[in-house]
Amino acid sequence: MKAIEQLLWSIALPGFGQILNRKYFKGALFIFLEFVINTQSRFNEAIRLSFLGNTHEASHIIDFEWLMFYPCLYFYAMWDAFKDAGGGKTPYSFLPFVFSAYFVTVGLMYSSHVTFLGIFFGPIWLPMLFVIPGICIGRLLQILLLKFHTPHQ
Repeated sequence: MKAIEQLLWSIALPGFGQILNRKYFKGALFIFLEFVINTQSRFNEAIRLSFLGNTHEASHIIDFEWLMFYPCLYFYAMWDAFKDAGGGKTPYSFLPFVFSAYFVTVGLMYSSHVTFLGIFFGPIWLPMLFVIPGICIGRLLQILLLKFHTPHQ
């Protein structure tokens, strides 16, 4: 249960899970990096605009070069907090986190160009939707590796 709590706090803000795990330096570092990337990319404003339905405006104000750092930071902080709290004991349990970071990054790259059924999801909603295939492919790969490959510890 503790690992899930730290995971959920890390979803809320990278670094919170580390602080709950008493990894204060690491937690402060993740919060600092979150703040820098968030500020430089104008991520919070893009989130606000997207929630208001202004996805085209969000796409125009976002700094993609800065925001490209965010998915890896975000998912690594989640994995780290989860692992440090005792989660992730199953071999290859990092794979859903890693593949989510990959897929969200790809979703972010295409977010200013893709519409689906006439809907423009923009730089917030499209990357969030890409978490789903990231988790699924990461979990599938984990299952296949557990079935066909014995991990070396």
